[in-house]
Amino acid sequence: MARRTTSSSTGSPPGPRNRTPQPLPRRGRTFGDFLKAFGAFLALVVLLVGVPGALATQIGWPLPSGAPSLDWLQQEITVGTFINVLTVIVWFAWAQFTACVLVEVKAALSGVGMPNRVPGAGPSQLLARQLVAALLLVGATAASFTPGLSQLGHSMEGNQRGTVAAAQQTPGGLFGQQQEQAASNAAAAIAEQAANAASHAESGSATATGGDTKYYRIQPPEGRHHDSMWEVAERHLGDGRRYKEIFELNKDRTQPDGSRLSEASLIRPGWILEMPADARGGDLVEMPDKTPEASEQVQRQIHDYARTGDQRQGGGKQQGAGSTDRDTAHIHVPQQRPDSDRTGADRTGGDEQQAQAPQAAADDSGFSFGLPEALVGAPLLAAGLLGALGRRRRQALWQSALGAVGGRRGMEPPTPTGPAADAQDALLVGADPEGVRLLDLSLRGLAAALAAESRPLPTVYAAWLSGNGDLHLQLAQPAGRPPAPWQLGQDQTFWMLARTDAERYEDIDTAAPYPGLVSLGTMDDSRLLLNLESVPGIVSLSGSEQDRAGVFASVAAELATNGWSDRMTITLVGFGQDLTPLAPNRLRHLDDIEALVETMQAETRQRRGALGAAGQDSVLTGRTGPAQHTRWAPHLVLLATEPQGEDAVRLAELAADASRLGIGYLVGTESGDLPGAAWEMEITGEGKLLAPLLGLELDAQTLPLALQRAVVELFVEADPERADDNTATPPFLVDISEQGRPAVYARLVGPYEIIGLETPDGERSPLMHEALALLLLHREGVHPRVLASALWPRGVTEDVRDALVERLRGWLGGDPDGTPRLGTDAGGRLTLAKSVVSDLDVLRSLYHEATQGQGVNSRVVRGRLLTDALVLVRGPLLAERPQGRYGWLTHEIIDAQLPLLVADIGLALSAFHLEKGRAEKAIEALDASRNSAPSDERLWNELLRATHATGDTDRLTRLAADLVSRSGARGVPPRTEALLDELLPAWRSGVAAVG
Repeated sequence: MARRTTSSSTGSPPGPRNRTPQPLPRRGRTFGDFLKAFGAFLALVVLLVGVPGALATQIGWPLPSGAPSLDWLQQEITVGTFINVLTVIVWFAWAQFTACVLVEVKAALSGVGMPNRVPGAGPSQLLARQLVAALLLVGATAASFTPGLSQLGHSMEGNQRGTVAAAQQTPGGLFGQQQEQAASNAAAAIAEQAANAASHAESGSATATGGDTKYYRIQPPEGRHHDSMWEVAERHLGDGRRYKEIFELNKDRTQPDGSRLSEASLIRPGWILEMPADARGGDLVEMPDKTPEASEQVQRQIHDYARTGDQRQGGGKQQGAGSTDRDTAHIHVPQQRPDSDRTGADRTGGDEQQAQAPQAAADDSGFSFGLPEALVGAPLLAAGLLGALGRRRRQALWQSALGAVGGRRGMEPPTPTGPAADAQDALLVGADPEGVRLLDLSLRGLAAALAAESRPLPTVYAAWLSGNGDLHLQLAQPAGRPPAPWQLGQDQTFWMLARTDAERYEDIDTAAPYPGLVSLGTMDDSRLLLNLESVPGIVSLSGSEQDRAGVFASVAAELATNGWSDRMTITLVGFGQDLTPLAPNRLRHLDDIEALVETMQAETRQRRGALGAAGQDSVLTGRTGPAQHTRWAPHLVLLATEPQGEDAVRLAELAADASRLGIGYLVGTESGDLPGAAWEMEITGEGKLLAPLLGLELDAQTLPLALQRAVVELFVEADPERADDNTATPPFLVDISEQGRPAVYARLVGPYEIIGLETPDGERSPLMHEALALLLLHREGVHPRVLASALWPRGVTEDVRDALVERLRGWLGGDPDGTPRLGTDAGGRLTLAKSVVSDLDVLRSLYHEATQGQGVNSRVVRGRLLTDALVLVRGPLLAERPQGRYGWLTHEIIDAQLPLLVADIGLALSAFHLEKGRAEKAIEALDASRNSAPSDERLWNELLRATHATGDTDRLTRLAADLVSRSGARGVPPRTEALLDELLPAWRSGVAAVG
């Protein structure tokens, strides 16, 4: 679990705060460490003493005893001469190595930056450095070897931290990390740190003052390797996870180049870092007074830097001992509001509401029916997919309607089976459309409020959705007080909006401010959404290929279908070609990295030019301007394969300025060391998403391969461009003869009525009626968890759900043969018997029989069936339903199916009457259909034809004027306009005269 810190007061003014660093226990020395040190000691003795001793005793003086003469140069080269030459070379090598050892020991004693380089001694100096380091490894202070090193083990005076200030950042800062070790030992480190913090609190604020403060200078890169705070902590503190202590000591202090340290991942060569008291190693610098060998520039820089710490100490004491600080280099879980702060509306409710509990709690009991938990536990992703699937199915219906007049094809969407059916049920159970709606309204409302105050949008790194529905935005740096009803959170970098305040927002015409937010997982009952386009560089993801693929697919699917974005482009490289059916307008697939780099180079140049021409410094400032709806759409790149060589370098260069341009990069890596990676994450086989440098350990949100295929199948089957081999046969046909009278008849088309059953208890009646309506609209069966999530969107316990099902079964009763009218199929889904029928079932059956059954061969039967069907239409579906219930209808497409079905019936009946010249009867049928489908273009066109058939030109002109007025600013549809030109050539002037 990631370390969490809290602020003592959310309303306290910003300023420096007093905080003494809490040292962590040093790693205990193992027997292997002593063996290494002993081996290094023997090696140094052999090389420094043994080699010259052997040369002196075994070979002697290799050079001539006197001045050489010309005769000496002409002498024959013997074996002895050759040995003497080699001996001289060995003596020079020994002297060079000895100099290297002296330089390294001197650096260890004095701590002057990096040790001086001995000319031509690359390998020798490296060997000397390793031997000296191994020799010093056995003790934290190394006092047993060199008395002068004893000072390195003393603790230093407490240093103080300040709140976050505006910081100059280096986008795309390069750093490496060792995540595997951090992931396995994070919990132990946090426990140790908590214990030390408690011990420190008990002992008061007094600190040891006997030691000397040590500093480290960030080294320039060597090749592709860049120095990182993790590596500094690993070299000098023995544990890379202790980089947080270094960050706390140096956060927001002015560096020699005038910038400040604001993120642990963004450090620059030449910066100075104050180190904890127990730091050790040859490239540390003590106070320069103790190391006169340091250059004058280094001494001056360290003196200046030390004074920034003194100033922070003085200011911090004014805050009081109880204040704490936050590490903005981390993405923190926000503090939750206590239950007592929630409104009465959240705490009160009827008997059924008091029985509610989070659905996840019921799921943990094992009553899952095998639904994919990856979708059940991803409410925002499920809501996006479900909404996109509904839009796709509606589009298919409308497209089919425009292609058929008088005969409908594909009235019903395909009924999914197998894994696709389970995936659809999981979407229905897991989706939280209300949460998506409130998130979208909250973000757009914030953008509008800031624009009204002429304030720019702050850079947001992450958003947290807490368990009680509150929204917390974590900012990159403080941005002042947020506009109402937003409030400051636990510190200056958190803006918070309570759910009750979010519910007061209304739709507003402004661009989506943070479309790059995407869910990564949950921690402490809070859901994290990372803003990919705000990251100053690349976000890398390591782990096994299969685990990474699940994360990439989840991110791609949510970005492609989420409800808080307007326009965006998502480029998939190395994966996801099969995902493009989810959102063909957003998702695109590239074959390789070369094509990606070429594409992004061109787009980066274009965006830079557009920003410059618009006078904007980033996409955030442009999104609140007058051109907010025409530009600044994000482009998010998901690269599943690790780039190599020049491609990696070029991609890092592109990502360095990406956050300003609205471009985000999520890149997979096997090595965990990726150039340009600002934030590094790892997905484990246990489903944990780890980011040690961000302080995160999440339960990852993934979309496994099998589930991807099932979801994509739903979209492919609903594709309007797909060849439609589906007939107009409804999924459930009833016996429309007198002998087929049902035992239970429900009227859904219009006000809700039930015939054949007694009304249940008054308190439970609305819930029972709603459950029956859901079952009637899904004759294929309803999963119990789908039923529960529809009736109780906020969740319900398993026993309450089962009790409802039993009451419903008892209410419906059984058929004369003893078969219960509410049964369960082989898959565990609840189904209704054929004796339970709705008027919608009858309506579909009558139309089917008239157009494909008995009415095909009998004109009289067709007219009677169509007339009977139109009489059943009493209004919209479930009219006058109670407010606050039937929210599940937003997931359905019946609201699109029913008007189309009524329009088809009206068109067929109109054609029936026009065949016999009964234009008035045709108009009557069309007018009745228009009551349920007032905007159906086909009805208006057929009404124009029927009115023209009456021969009444004035009536046709008035109808055309009514049609034009209803069309509004959009104008008359092209097909209708062409029909008017044919039937009433002077309709334009006639409409103007009527108007």
